Amino acid sequence: MPRFSVIIPLYNKENYIAGTIASVLNQTFSDFELIIVNDCATDNSLEIAQTIKDPRIQIIQHSVNKGLSASRNTGIKKAQSDFVAFLDADDLWKPTYLEKIDFLITNFPEASLFAAKYEVLLSNGKTLVHDFKITDYKSPGIVPNFFENNLNQNLYYPSCLTARKSVFESVGYYNEAINFSEDVDFNIRAHEKFKFAYWNEAHVTYVLDSENQITQNGLSGKTIPDYDFYEKTFPGRKDIKTYLDFQRFVKAKLFKLSGDTERASALINQIDPENLNRKQKLLLRTPKPLLLGIGFIKKTLQKLGIELNSYS
Repeated sequence: MPRFSVIIPLYNKENYIAGTIASVLNQTFSDFELIIVNDCATDNSLEIAQTIKDPRIQIIQHSVNKGLSASRNTGIKKAQSDFVAFLDADDLWKPTYLEKIDFLITNFPEASLFAAKYEVLLSNGKTLVHDFKITDYKSPGIVPNFFENNLNQNLYYPSCLTARKSVFESVGYYNEAINFSEDVDFNIRAHEKFKFAYWNEAHVTYVLDSENQITQNGLSGKTIPDYDFYEKTFPGRKDIKTYLDFQRFVKAKLFKLSGDTERASALINQIDPENLNRKQKLLLRTPKPLLLGIGFIKKTLQKLGIELNSYS
């Protein structure tokens, strides 16, 4: 049985998939199987993946397009290993990623969730690395409270995550009814129950702008997690309530930008204002044209290596 089962969901990433697969095959830690789940790609993604020959690779085909959550779930259920690692088809692992995750598994056996930090690859080829200030934490090590420490830029993206397969058997798989922030929905369930070991050095490259990326196309017609459900499920957990309100804030802005003021207002009405800072409260009152202008300025500064956000 391999040490890791690596899962790549594949849908219309023809310009990225070869590099993504190569970043797995070039790992310094080589004891893994690679499961590519083709979700009925309509470009040349599948054909490109099929040209790469390695006995550790298997390609699974969906008969119909099912979405990202279903693709990850298909891979999880086919995984032979007790440790499932995820990599989106447009992201990259540095050669040491699995080596570092194996270190976390060995040295922090009490944990069931494992991740490494990422760098952000911008459209101009420059990279950006966030400076995380994690409370009561020394890298590498256990993050004492995921929710309290994830109110800024994400500590990790799905391409950074490895989990024991038993986690999914315990808290459930990715919710296939959700097609935006399905990873947030899973994270709430998983981090409420299991310990999390983290390596606070970038071993993953997250590609910010790529083809067919949901985060670049707005929230029109998207289904997000039911934050009200989790607020009721975990009553008395101020850390989770604050995290849920942060997620509501993020999605409310995106709904406003998509012109869906009704869904934006529904989220805002559930937020405890004490859980937001001044910048965030101001942004929720900001009209769409001004939000668009702020977004343009933010992207322009980002290309210069300057990070502008409302998280502090």
